[in-house]
Amino acid sequence: MGHGGDVIAELTHDHQEVEQLFTKMQGMPSGDPRRKECADQITMELVRHSVAEESYLYPAVRKHLPQGDALADKELEDHAEAERTMKELEGCAADDPQFDGLMMQLMQEIRSHVADEENNLFPQLRQACSAEMLNELGDKVRQAKKMAPTRPHPSAPDTPPANKLLAPGVGLVDRLRDAMTGRGKG
Repeated sequence: MGHGGDVIAELTHDHQEVEQLFTKMQGMPSGDPRRKECADQITMELVRHSVAEESYLYPAVRKHLPQGDALADKELEDHAEAERTMKELEGCAADDPQFDGLMMQLMQEIRSHVADEENNLFPQLRQACSAEMLNELGDKVRQAKKMAPTRPHPSAPDTPPANKLLAPGVGLVDRLRDAMTGRGKG
């Protein structure tokens, strides 16, 4: 993930990539070990995306939109819910009886969140912010995704400044763990 363009184009492209991974997974038979590899890739992409949104998008929403605090709080609640599901999924093998149910739950949570952002939040942000500001946010989001964690950490802070301070260190540890285990290479 890291495509260029303003923050809305960047995040919308992320949404499309995750949807493609969901579709790929749905095409695999239940219990197939490749489903776990795909779930790990989905989790990695979603965590990086969420950390970037929490660091830069939602503070901009709070600052520039009427009812920005309520909108950002709703999006953070969505992230927390999905992160708890991803954490449960992390401990499941593809043939675990809970795996398919958790994966379906995650897909529903993410699809609902994406629809809300793309149909509600993004149009409001595009109207309220200059093209220059949206481009700057796009650059910041891309940088944040490079340093972000790749595993769910439901108890980690999700608002600045704590999340911006902790995410790079947690991200480094996650990327080291991923390299040692081969996670995300499938």
